[in-house]
Amino acid sequence: MDYIGPFTFAFLRSVIAVIVLFPLAALSKEKSQDTKTTVKGGIVCGLSLGIANCFQQYGILYTTSGKAGFITALYIIMVPVAYAVFFRKKATPLVWVSVLLALLGVYLLCVKEDFSINRGDIFVFFCAVSYTAQIIAVSKYSPHINAYLLCGMQFAVAAILALPLMLFTETPTIGSVCASWLPLLYTGILSSGVAYTLQIIGQRGLNPTVAAIIMSLESCISAVAGWLILGQAMTLKEICGCAIMLAAIILAQLPAKPQKI
Repeated sequence: MDYIGPFTFAFLRSVIAVIVLFPLAALSKEKSQDTKTTVKGGIVCGLSLGIANCFQQYGILYTTSGKAGFITALYIIMVPVAYAVFFRKKATPLVWVSVLLALLGVYLLCVKEDFSINRGDIFVFFCAVSYTAQIIAVSKYSPHINAYLLCGMQFAVAAILALPLMLFTETPTIGSVCASWLPLLYTGILSSGVAYTLQIIGQRGLNPTVAAIIMSLESCISAVAGWLILGQAMTLKEICGCAIMLAAIILAQLPAKPQKI
């Protein structure tokens, strides 16, 4: 966003994802359920994802990346609450312990300054709410829709959502877009096309709370990658955060009750 605005970024990454995913959906032999379910799933997932992307990109303009990462990861605790309220499926005590541990781990990893609230943090908080809706929606629709098609449809809706915001609030130029080509291709192809398709496939039959805990590992992976690739030193606090998050994920996978032999 040194070159383009947040809504331009959100729009272009979504368009790139659509260009990659729709041909894959056409070539895939995986079938979707009825057309009504497919369209509804694409719209619901797309609206929640598009709103989340716009809130996050705009909020990052006014807050630090560490705070944004932690606030976004609040979906770890929002998902089990939403799942219990809307689907009457409560998480086990063991999973709740994992949720709290994961949240502590993300805090240790991300928050490096005094935690005060500004307007950027509020936008990122609404992003976390929207990501919660997206995770729940993917759990509901992913078993019934071709994964490439569902992912492509949700990014098509996200692009449509970001387009008027881009046109009315920003003035992107060809030069600024060209200057951002590498981040756009990375986020459009890998972060959007590959990662979100894998999310859809992975969430089939998986408790959305456990999925949220696993996806929060992005904070851990980014810290380790910065250490391995960029030579950034990891503090003891960050190492403890990684260890706690890994422990939370392992704990979430354990059976609720020991099986009798």
